[in-house]
Amino acid sequence: MAGKKNPLYKSFGYAFEGIFAGIRKERNMKIHCAAAVLVVIAGAVLGISTTEWCICFLLFGLIMSLELVNTAVEAVVDLVTEEKKPLAKLAKDTAAGAVLIAAIMAAVTGVIIFLPKLLAFAGLL
Repeated sequence: MAGKKNPLYKSFGYAFEGIFAGIRKERNMKIHCAAAVLVVIAGAVLGISTTEWCICFLLFGLIMSLELVNTAVEAVVDLVTEEKKPLAKLAKDTAAGAVLIAAIMAAVTGVIIFLPKLLAFAGLL
């Protein structure tokens, strides 16, 4: 028999707890948050377009979400086994790889969006 579901506000509360725990405990999540702040500052200074803002915020969400999923995968694997097992390594490495791919693509996108604006701002374009 399934238990009674928590009220919706409690579900949101648990989700926010997870986000804040990820930010507090994970070095890479802190790095992603710092990068997001820097991008927002650069975007405001350089006057990026509405479309460019949307792309930036989509990429922030993607990377931070993947980092939280990576953290969850690592936690579950560590909970299940402390032994070195090939499948545990595969799970952790592929989850980390997903974050890395998204971060690389975000960096490339950032160069495409910001480099021309930086060059123009510096009077080099």
